[in-house]
Amino acid sequence: MSVAEAEPENLDVVTDPHDRAFLGQPKGLGFLALVEGCERFSYYSMQTLLALYMVNYLLTPEQFGTVAGLGWLQNNWYDGKQGQVLASAIFGDYTALVYLTPILGGIVADKWLGRRGALVAGGLIMSLGHFLMAIQPAFLFALLCLIVGVGLFKGNIASQVGELYGPNDKRRAMAFQIFYIAIQLSVIAAPLISGTAGEKLGWHYGFGCAGVVMVIGLLVYLRARPYLPEDQRDRPKTAEKVKSFEKGDGMRIFALILLVPALAVTLLPNQEMGNAYMIWADQHFDLTFAGFRMPTTWLISYDSIVSFGTLVGITWFWKWRADRGKWEPDELGKLIIGAVFNIAGALCLYFAALTQGDGKIGLIWPAMFHLLNDIGFGHVLPVSLALVSKVSPRRMLATSVGIYYLSFFLANKIVGEVGGWYSTMSTPQFWLVHVGAAVAGLVFFAAFKLFGGTLFEGNEHNKVAAAA
Repeated sequence: MSVAEAEPENLDVVTDPHDRAFLGQPKGLGFLALVEGCERFSYYSMQTLLALYMVNYLLTPEQFGTVAGLGWLQNNWYDGKQGQVLASAIFGDYTALVYLTPILGGIVADKWLGRRGALVAGGLIMSLGHFLMAIQPAFLFALLCLIVGVGLFKGNIASQVGELYGPNDKRRAMAFQIFYIAIQLSVIAAPLISGTAGEKLGWHYGFGCAGVVMVIGLLVYLRARPYLPEDQRDRPKTAEKVKSFEKGDGMRIFALILLVPALAVTLLPNQEMGNAYMIWADQHFDLTFAGFRMPTTWLISYDSIVSFGTLVGITWFWKWRADRGKWEPDELGKLIIGAVFNIAGALCLYFAALTQGDGKIGLIWPAMFHLLNDIGFGHVLPVSLALVSKVSPRRMLATSVGIYYLSFFLANKIVGEVGGWYSTMSTPQFWLVHVGAAVAGLVFFAAFKLFGGTLFEGNEHNKVAAAA
């Protein structure tokens, strides 16, 4: 699954407002959407294959010793963890760090390389990382390249989408929707293509496929230069002195910090999907139909399709109610609704584990998990980002979004630890832990609603911005 990204509004007109060559949008948007689609394809290819690759191949006794530095890392960083427990920890650290490095990537772009330079460097380093995955001894260096590459790439492409439009260009909102669709399509395609290649042809074919698509995206970006905004690191100076902090900003920052653990525990069942869930599904789901065994990674494509459909449905439902003057909950109310659906989704996995027995698990319970979890996901993520935009101090929107993404860092760190319990707990107990995490998220949001509502009201400026 992907997360929508927020960028501070840019006030410079950098393209011809009459350029409507791509679906009524500037031609540059088409290039940027394709480039982002390629990058997300490569990222989600890696995410869907990584845990399966480590458990089923790389961390087996026969292959473990071939990876440079892995034994040292196992003993000095992971306290001697082995097998699935070690794989879960490595997966958790990898997926956590890719939510931290974009902050550093933004600093590198602003201070030294510019957005274009940082993005090209990120694309090259990511491509190198994917191809190094085919060289078994270089596994850890490959992961490091991917973490650094995503950091340089991720934030610096979305900012260029906003710079295609002037401050009064109403096409901006539709532009980010198109950009988001490109991401969603790549999330669907990656498991079907790279996942199938990795599981059916060989792990290195899957990783190589991700690398090839990343190189294509980088070449497209270089070709698109005439249609994209130039780097603008030096903003025009204004005579007006604007205060960095305003009255009440301290409490607003406190409210944002409170959101981090609440979102982290709520997202735990969803973030587990690429980790222990994939191992469990690979070992115990009935994935054979008419003699054909469906690749386990296709479950992620299915989830992406369901997620896209539920997000559209949720948006339509609340708009339909609002258009008819019917009651609609505020942001905290919607977060509570989302947490309830997350609990219901996690319970589906618990019941599936209870009914497992000695045979394979049918796909009814997993299908219900994806549906209910994605309804919860559709309430929690877009709404929480909207809440951040409303609550954040007026002059600290970018910093506030950085704080927001710490919840994903924390969630994935927790997944790295909790995912290892899959090998030491009974499966029903394991998924009951995730039910408990979702319940904790509900308690957080309900407490915010009952006792801290004023913390999340935001200032008048941000209320207007959020409404727009």
